[in-house]
Amino acid sequence: MKIVIVEDEPLAAEKLERYLLKYSETTEIVKTLPSLEQAVPWIAENQSMVDLFFMDIQLTDGLSFEIFSKVTVQKPVIFTTAFDEFAIDAFKVNSIDYLLKPIMFTDLSRALQKLKSLKKQFGNPEILTPVIQQIQKRTYKDRFLVSMGNHIHSVPSDTVNAFYAEGRDAYLITDQGKKYIIEYKLEALEELLDPKHFFRVNRSFIVNLIAITDVTVYANRRLKLTLKSKLDKEVVISREKVADFKKWFEGLD
Repeated sequence: MKIVIVEDEPLAAEKLERYLLKYSETTEIVKTLPSLEQAVPWIAENQSMVDLFFMDIQLTDGLSFEIFSKVTVQKPVIFTTAFDEFAIDAFKVNSIDYLLKPIMFTDLSRALQKLKSLKKQFGNPEILTPVIQQIQKRTYKDRFLVSMGNHIHSVPSDTVNAFYAEGRDAYLITDQGKKYIIEYKLEALEELLDPKHFFRVNRSFIVNLIAITDVTVYANRRLKLTLKSKLDKEVVISREKVADFKKWFEGLD
């Protein structure tokens, strides 16, 4: 089996490789990729030679989930992470399993046996990924429960102008200017929200397309957004996000 490891910690990558070779001497580690920057172009050009990906979720330059928004991954994936908060998100893409660090050999073996069982059940590897994708067909969150005093309200996603982080808390702002605290991190919201309608413009803000009333050129090649709801802070698109924002704003895939 030919495997690619996406992992930014050299010791973790080495340990995973040892376990994989212990599981089967015929395993071939094709490549170890330490970042999103290296993983995206390599996968786009070379994934035809790969049978399976192991991906650490939290890399130095972002979450490995971002790979799936930039390139069509056509092979099964086993995610690894030190945190269990990403489990639901992992199964929204091509994941067949989710291993918590420190990885135990028994857990790794169980995940690889699961892959073998899926191949036997559904046939050759070429049809495995479409089957998994059908089973795990992605849906997006269309409502959020929020609290106000002793009352609980249900806020439709299409009435949310923006989500933003402030300190350790995250908030949503409705098209009526109402502000509610929510129990989600922006990283989790990125996976729960429909990317056709919502875009993360910087580390602190996710905005709704229908809430944008104006886009102006800002300092240092950035862009500034004006939303329907008045905010006490500026919504500025970080420079590295400008190109992707323009494609999203124009409606390009």
